[in-house]
Amino acid sequence: MVDLSQYLPILIFLGIALLLSGAFVALPILVSRLTGADKPNAEKLSEYECGFPAFEDSRSQYDVRFYLVAILFIVFDLEAAFLYPWAVSVFDLGWTAWISMMIFIGELALGLVYAWKMGALDWE
Repeated sequence: MVDLSQYLPILIFLGIALLLSGAFVALPILVSRLTGADKPNAEKLSEYECGFPAFEDSRSQYDVRFYLVAILFIVFDLEAAFLYPWAVSVFDLGWTAWISMMIFIGELALGLVYAWKMGALDWE
């Protein structure tokens, strides 16, 4: 038979976590209703990020180039994330690690050249 008393601290922790997360959601809503901060008007519903009304519908489709640039940024940002730990420990790892990283950088350079030639980095 399994002793369920071992799970009591976990259940207490989960109960406190649920209580606190519920409080973090419910208390601001309750306070805004009590203080009158939830009453919308023209000033509260106006644009606040750029300071002027939008020229067109905010649900219009974005150009696919935004996504291409984002994906290319993520790929080359991950390259930097792999290079830093490798650079710290390259002398301990030996020639095999150096050669494999050069192959990795070469593949990424070929990918960059390919993206450049295909026009993924051109902006009109």
